[in-house]
Amino acid sequence: MGMSYDGRWSYHPLIVSLANTKEPLYVVNRGGHRPSHEGAAPYLNRAADLCREAGFRKITFRGDTDFSQTAHLDRWHGQEIRFIFGFNAVASLIERANELPKTAWKPLPHEAKCEVKTHERSRGENVKARIVEEKGYQNLRLLGKEVAEFDYAPTACRRSYRMIVVRKHLSVERGQTRLFEDYRYFFYITNDRRSLAEQIVGLAHGRCDQENVIEQLKNGVHALRMPVGDLVSNGAYMVMASLAWTLKAWFALLLPDKGRWKDKHRREKQSVLSMEFKKFVNVFVRMPAQLVRTGRRLVFKLLSWNPWQEVFLRGVDVLRKPLRC
Repeated sequence: MGMSYDGRWSYHPLIVSLANTKEPLYVVNRGGHRPSHEGAAPYLNRAADLCREAGFRKITFRGDTDFSQTAHLDRWHGQEIRFIFGFNAVASLIERANELPKTAWKPLPHEAKCEVKTHERSRGENVKARIVEEKGYQNLRLLGKEVAEFDYAPTACRRSYRMIVVRKHLSVERGQTRLFEDYRYFFYITNDRRSLAEQIVGLAHGRCDQENVIEQLKNGVHALRMPVGDLVSNGAYMVMASLAWTLKAWFALLLPDKGRWKDKHRREKQSVLSMEFKKFVNVFVRMPAQLVRTGRRLVFKLLSWNPWQEVFLRGVDVLRKPLRC
């Protein structure tokens, strides 16, 4: 245990997760005073080896600005591992961005959260913006986003990489008065030379979905609750409890998605894969049943119904068959 940045005694776990299935590959307990990126590179290496053994042909590392790991970028590039890391907006990079010609900047389209199959609904009133305006508070309003790129060689690297920069055009307002306009810069370093700049930004933002994994480990399976009083015991508990989330992911991956209703089954499979653990427990685990011994058979009678029972029974059929390794 150590004292964190806000003065509280706490732990600071490191979680390396697989974006495809949301499985935690490695969960490491650390003292609360340790930085976020400490020890991340060795576990990223082990995660890459684990994924290659599992048959993955392409591997991408993603992380925020604390995980840029510049001392390891050359080695990962040599191992044909793609990486997309956030990078701190230091003064030298902002200066490089400001020196870019106007033709280097392109509008960054808005990322749609989902595909609208019918028609877009009208947006409701923005109550928060109205209250901020009425109270005369200072407010930041986004006017637009632009993206550009340039080559950049970090100090710890022997070669240059692609630096993607997003420039947000902001309006600083107080009430109904516009005070001034400002720019904020966000940088992403990558060795991907094929994808478009906006695609790189979208992939980098997709990392935020793994925050849901951390939330589920904390409040779903309670793996980050730290019930005892020392680092090693809490780390062991954290690993054991996180296995419950992994078993949920494995159950979803085992569900069949072929045959006549393959599109429907694939949607159900993805729904189970992204399902919150509390809901998974309620619909698949806390299912009242009666065990009846009759003759030479054991009969399981389900005593209630829920919409996920069909998925559950298909999973049972798969589990009854011998798995092919």
